[in-house]
Amino acid sequence: MLTIPLKAKGLQVLTPDGWLLFLTRFTRLFAYGSLSLVLVFYLTGLGLSESQTGILFTLTLLGDTVVSLYLTTRADRIGRRRVLIIGAILMAAAGLIFAYTSNLLFLIVAGTIGVISPSGHEVGPFLPIEQAALSHIVPNRTRTEVFAWYTLAGSFATAIGSLCGGGLTNALQRTAITPVGSYRAVVILYAALGVLLAFFFTRLSSAAEVGLHGEGSALPTAMKTFWGVGDSRNVVLKLSGLFALDSFAGGFVVQGFAVYWFYLRFGADAGTLGVIFFWANVFAGVSALLASRLASRFGLIRTMVFTHLPSNILLILVPLMPNLPLAVAVLLVRFSISQMDVPTRQSYIMAVVRPEERSAAAGITGVARTIGAAIAPLFAGFMFARPSLINVPFVIAGTMKIIYDLLLYKGFVAVQPPEETI
Repeated sequence: MLTIPLKAKGLQVLTPDGWLLFLTRFTRLFAYGSLSLVLVFYLTGLGLSESQTGILFTLTLLGDTVVSLYLTTRADRIGRRRVLIIGAILMAAAGLIFAYTSNLLFLIVAGTIGVISPSGHEVGPFLPIEQAALSHIVPNRTRTEVFAWYTLAGSFATAIGSLCGGGLTNALQRTAITPVGSYRAVVILYAALGVLLAFFFTRLSSAAEVGLHGEGSALPTAMKTFWGVGDSRNVVLKLSGLFALDSFAGGFVVQGFAVYWFYLRFGADAGTLGVIFFWANVFAGVSALLASRLASRFGLIRTMVFTHLPSNILLILVPLMPNLPLAVAVLLVRFSISQMDVPTRQSYIMAVVRPEERSAAAGITGVARTIGAAIAPLFAGFMFARPSLINVPFVIAGTMKIIYDLLLYKGFVAVQPPEETI
């Protein structure tokens, strides 16, 4: 019988640096969750159209792609802690600019160079570098479980951030503050959390750096190869292509647009939406935790594919529901299984590449996901601007994600990580 690993044996091996990385993950995803709930409302309140918002999201994610690729492929050479601090500063700067200007050009520049998450999910250089650092300080046998708890921490943080973002805007709107002013308060909070995140990263020790783990001799060679990836190049490129397809599909229903869909279709307010996406992200976090048990029995790739397929069918069903309670019910069921592929995917990448290539491999695959996610909002924005098309993004997303699952299984079911070949 499968049970959720409540004893958290994997967490018992965490060092202080490991716990600090969990704290930075929680802080960051709290900020992303709160911002994504109000971002579309905020931007349209500033006078941007749905199409302009979609374009802004696309350019924001494309800019993040360039910045993240540059930083993550150099992190093992110039220092992981330094790169993480730079990312946090870019996050704070982008938040401040978004809070104090309504000029589309300035918003595009801030979103492109800085770190803004329209989806509530990871953006910027943080995730690949933190994954590589965690992989250095935990044994292979506990890596997937640690990543599952790491994903759970992020999902809970996103959930709490969504709840707090919706609650804060509702509370402020009961005073003399305008709706746009209430959304701006959340944007300012996002910037403040970026500053706090930078401080946390300054406390990360040198034990998380690649050079102290016996990989220093191999590092210069890796840095001269394809963006820090040598022997693992073919695997990384194939996975990157597949992950880009998955994220392109997901980009049609990023949390910002999903929230806006519930508003357009059923008239749900920010407070109600905060509660909905709080529970959605809680269920997602619990599903990620269960993934480690499934992976230990069935393998990483099988767990990724056979939990992802039904969640994508449910995604297609969401817009077919005739009322808010049924749509929310289908959404929550989907979230209860949708994140099982996240820790397994992250663990798989770390397992099939050389240790000195982990930051670069995670960065390249992460950037591929960002590129895919960046393109889709451009089309989704135009669909949301037309009432007759607001359901179409869900169908496109679910169908393309099913294609991704089938291609992933065909291409990688035979490529097993070391712990599965013992």
